[in-house]
Amino acid sequence: MHSSVIGKVEKANRYARETDRISVDRLSLTFKGDNDTHRVSLEAETWVCNCHSFDSWRSCVHILALQKLFGPMLPEAAQTSFYPAVAESAPV
Repeated sequence: MHSSVIGKVEKANRYARETDRISVDRLSLTFKGDNDTHRVSLEAETWVCNCHSFDSWRSCVHILALQKLFGPMLPEAAQTSFYPAVAESAPV
């Protein structure tokens, strides 16, 4: 492999590790869930998913997974979603 290509690959690998260089402004993807395939998008810090859970809660497991995957590369407002807290059962 040509030495300049090796340098480019090394630089790309470094960039991939330095995620603070990346900011996701817009995103559109297909998410293959356990039961169906869903369309998920991020536009102007607002998430949208075509799953039933999103219709009810304005968030879903697909968005939560993407928030974990992209983390700080997302705009701050898109890094968290309202998803109802699960009540912890009291000790018996």
